[in-house]
Amino acid sequence: MSGLSALVLAGSRAGAVDVVAEYGGVAHKALIRLGGETLLARVVLALRDAGATRIAVVSSHPEVRAEIARLGCEAFDEEAGPSLSVKAAADRLGAPLVVTTADHALLEPAWVRQFVADTPADADVAVLVAARATVEAAAPDTKRTWIRLADGDWSGCNLFYFANARALRVLDLWRRVEAERKRPWKMAQILGPGMLFRYLAGRLSLRTAAARLGRLADVQAAVVETPYGLASVDVDKPADLDLVRRIVKG
Repeated sequence: MSGLSALVLAGSRAGAVDVVAEYGGVAHKALIRLGGETLLARVVLALRDAGATRIAVVSSHPEVRAEIARLGCEAFDEEAGPSLSVKAAADRLGAPLVVTTADHALLEPAWVRQFVADTPADADVAVLVAARATVEAAAPDTKRTWIRLADGDWSGCNLFYFANARALRVLDLWRRVEAERKRPWKMAQILGPGMLFRYLAGRLSLRTAAARLGRLADVQAAVVETPYGLASVDVDKPADLDLVRRIVKG
């Protein structure tokens, strides 16, 4: 994967209490230690082993910035929301670019390598997903938010691939949806009534949804299914931290 860059999102929501950081006894979730390393360090090391030659981390938190410096990564300031943070970082890093999060505690180099290898050659942007059966076989105790579609239940894996500069067009759509996340009717307006009706009727498949979103953003979008169930496990709540601690200890 020559020339691959990677971006790790480690931002904080303004004014929000980080319950996972409190549970872990640290100032920021990215600084929780697991298997002798911080969550951020585990992610960075996995990306390096996967072949990323340039790694940047988005965070304005002073203690996280110190950890970024220790890891030898570039530090980028947070923008007003994840989509704008990715856009600003992608403008500096270029493509191809893998994007993930600092709480992807179990990230393995093989997951990243296979994701990039399995992305169709004509895709501008791709997202990694896992089928419910795959996830529950690997981590029966996990509690995930499932995307229920005509072709099954799916979980996102917090891994995105921007193959080229054209892929950045999707970030404008992401920003618009992100801004309306608390107003479903506005999101429906953006995505179109046809897509909404197919979803409500149980006739919307994962790949159809990806193709439709790609057309809205004027990109070729793809979903890539991973065979690794643990790829969907991140640390969003205290129970997730307990789970990854058990997995790593085991």
